[in-house]
Amino acid sequence: MTYIRITKQFSFETGHALYGYDGKCKNVHGHSYKLSVTVFGKPISDKNNVKYGMVIDFGDLKKIVKEEIVNVFDHATVFNKNTPHVELAKELEDRGHNVLLVDYQPTSEMMVIDFAKKIMKRLPEHITLHSLKLQETDSSFAEWYANDNL
Repeated sequence: MTYIRITKQFSFETGHALYGYDGKCKNVHGHSYKLSVTVFGKPISDKNNVKYGMVIDFGDLKKIVKEEIVNVFDHATVFNKNTPHVELAKELEDRGHNVLLVDYQPTSEMMVIDFAKKIMKRLPEHITLHSLKLQETDSSFAEWYANDNL
């Protein structure tokens, strides 16, 4: 049976600020992110399997990505917890805002690395994460490819 890549797309709204950055993105702002998740595998060949002919059920992939990424990051404000932004984060949390503190500068590049790690941990053994594309604007995105990270 032939190997196939399948892709599922997601969207979520997230705010962030880049501590120490020398441009406008040092200010708290948000993006309408689009995330494309591509996995690689062989379609199930067992005709008695309810998932016969599928690499992975799109619904199963959706469940993983929603639980690990979308439900966590959607309508949250992300800050690097290793910067003075933790003070701003605490103030926002005290006022009832959804704040997410991460161990990295919350750029698209670093977020896509984080997302890859989280998704890979949840995929079935016979499925490989091929690539991720995280788009923060119509013309700006970061891509992660498994082959680049062997």
